[in-house]
Amino acid sequence: MNFHCEIYETADADVELWGNKVHESNYTGLLGEMNDGTADIALGDLYYIPFMLDIMDLSIPYNTECLTFLTPESLTDISWKTLILPFSSIMWGCVVICLLLSSSVFYVLAKFHLRFNQAEEQDKIQAYDKMLKMKTQKRKAFDNLTLFSQVKNVDPDVKYALLKDQYVVNQEKDGLYQFSEPVNSVLYTYSMLLLVSLPKLPIGWSLRVLTGWYWLYCLLVVVTYRASMTAILSRPMPRVLIDILQELSDSKLTYGGWGDINKQFFQSSPDTMIKVIGENFEIVDNAEVAVDKVAEGRFAFYENVYFLKEAVVKRQTKFQQHVTKNTTNNLNTDVRHLIQSDRNLHIMKECIINMPVSIGLQRNSPIKQRIDKIIRRVLEAGLVEKWLNDVMQKILRDKVDPKTDAKAIMNIKKFYGAVVVLIIGYLLGTLLLIGEIVYFHYFVKNPVSFSVPFKIKPKSGKKIVRFDK
Repeated sequence: MNFHCEIYETADADVELWGNKVHESNYTGLLGEMNDGTADIALGDLYYIPFMLDIMDLSIPYNTECLTFLTPESLTDISWKTLILPFSSIMWGCVVICLLLSSSVFYVLAKFHLRFNQAEEQDKIQAYDKMLKMKTQKRKAFDNLTLFSQVKNVDPDVKYALLKDQYVVNQEKDGLYQFSEPVNSVLYTYSMLLLVSLPKLPIGWSLRVLTGWYWLYCLLVVVTYRASMTAILSRPMPRVLIDILQELSDSKLTYGGWGDINKQFFQSSPDTMIKVIGENFEIVDNAEVAVDKVAEGRFAFYENVYFLKEAVVKRQTKFQQHVTKNTTNNLNTDVRHLIQSDRNLHIMKECIINMPVSIGLQRNSPIKQRIDKIIRRVLEAGLVEKWLNDVMQKILRDKVDPKTDAKAIMNIKKFYGAVVVLIIGYLLGTLLLIGEIVYFHYFVKNPVSFSVPFKIKPKSGKKIVRFDK
């Protein structure tokens, strides 16, 4: 192309960058130079959008840039939920349902065996009465025996047998009391889930078979829970990253970027979610200030991916220079605050838009066709991609990746879940104790109820009045 270029920057390039619209036909920065006809070619990140085409002509796009947000990373302190993290909500629901169903089945079977045993005992009442009569006779014989002086001559084994037969009472069949009450059934079923053995094996083969299989189920659940708990305690604290537009919209961050161009794009978009971001979109004139606000965890900065990568590396370099210039013991207040409040910066993976980028030309420029032809040749040769990689290589080389915990170090913070459960148990126990005390004082230990007579009406129809002592 038979001409020489004179490259220069506008006087307000550091502040205005592309430039902004001042009045209807007046612009600042690069846009003002092109609008006034001072420059013939504009080199910059000029988006192929109607706003630019109203001011100048644009060449064919030489690159497509991903426009997205720079967001802060955050560490989630979920140590208080350690005890419930091993299982998902659906899994916990299944465990609770199985617990309630199993306790109900245990209760029903225990009631069945109790009724069955009661029917058997009714048949043995007469035999039991005969046994009581025999015991009474033996007791009288023993009493008579002790009245005589010949008791000394009685064989000791006979005396021991008489005494033992006198005081030994035939116990009823037990082993059903664990599940005969609904509350006890739930508690003992829950204790088996915690691998706590029952105080006594229940009677009845149906209950015993169910207990055996339920123990196998509890063993599998507990082993799975312990393995998942070990994995959770041994991994580092999870990081929360914003990678999609929905997560950004749900966050409490404010959004912003350079110029009215970006704000108009968000406000004029047909996408409702992008429109919501456009309503709260802030215009930023200083990129360093915007990145600092992102590092403080209260802002999301909108720009192209390459610019955001460079901004992240610049901040990391600035941070490292502060640390190297000041020793650990002599850090000033600003640097200490920076170390404590600084967050890792993360570039959102989802692109808001893949924006084509062009070279600006004067309206009806005679060199537009020639420049378009050269740009096509450069693109076909892959030179744009190579030049971009060469420029970004140095930036990516200086990037410092956030350090992750190489070792799984156990600390007291990871055991907050046990403390939370203990505190909840103390609170519930205290509330129940207060309730029992209130119930005892107002319903059991009520002096009025002991002084008021109550009437008992027998079947014969006569009224009998009785007073409590």
